[in-house]
Amino acid sequence: MWKWLKSHSGALKRFKVTKNKKVTFCKAGNNHLLTNKWKSNKADSYGKQLDSRYSKKMKTLLPYSN
Repeated sequence: MWKWLKSHSGALKRFKVTKNKKVTFCKAGNNHLLTNKWKSNKADSYGKQLDSRYSKKMKTLLPYSN
């Protein structure tokens, strides 16, 4: 009988592991009311790289990504 590891479903929705094994995420708050926000605040929230201290933890939560 095989024992498979499960990916953390919350982490699957929020984080992505790239080909170079970097963990990226999107910051919250970019879905509505965007006219009141500065352009730099909106641009900075997409595709941010997770700090190396936390990326090891995220890779354990996402065992089968890359």
